[in-house]
Amino acid sequence: MKKILISAVLLTASSSALAAAPGGPNCGWGNMLFEGQSGTPTHVMASLTNGSTGNATFGMTFGTNGCSTSGALTYGGKEMIDVSLIMDEFSEDVARGDGEAITAVAVSMGVEEQDRANFKRTLHTNFDKMFPSADVTTEHVVATMFTVLEEDAQLAKYTVADQ
Repeated sequence: MKKILISAVLLTASSSALAAAPGGPNCGWGNMLFEGQSGTPTHVMASLTNGSTGNATFGMTFGTNGCSTSGALTYGGKEMIDVSLIMDEFSEDVARGDGEAITAVAVSMGVEEQDRANFKRTLHTNFDKMFPSADVTTEHVVATMFTVLEEDAQLAKYTVADQ
């Protein structure tokens, strides 16, 4: 059961990585064709139009079709790492400084094997910050984890802010 839950963390991390708006919010013929419309079907059709004809790629390359590559890509979704399914196991592992759940989170974040001991030690040292109460939220745990990692010179490279 534990391995299934840990796999869910890895799957969530990898499937969430696709969210982005390359070329800007007005990029491609799909946006032109469906301009002013809203709703999931319209967004899906606009995305398919942009992707199937390659016009968004062309627009980003040559600055046409409403596309611009001057802005930074952003991500408006939840954190890519979701520990909500394994919160109990993760908190126990952070308290101990080792275990399958903390290793799964490290792997899902791309922490290299030679940095994992420091990753586990750093989270363990900051257990009280990450888990200040029994009813702590997943968002607090993940946000605090990234803050703690950003403060470590060796581990900062695994946070979004450092990339």
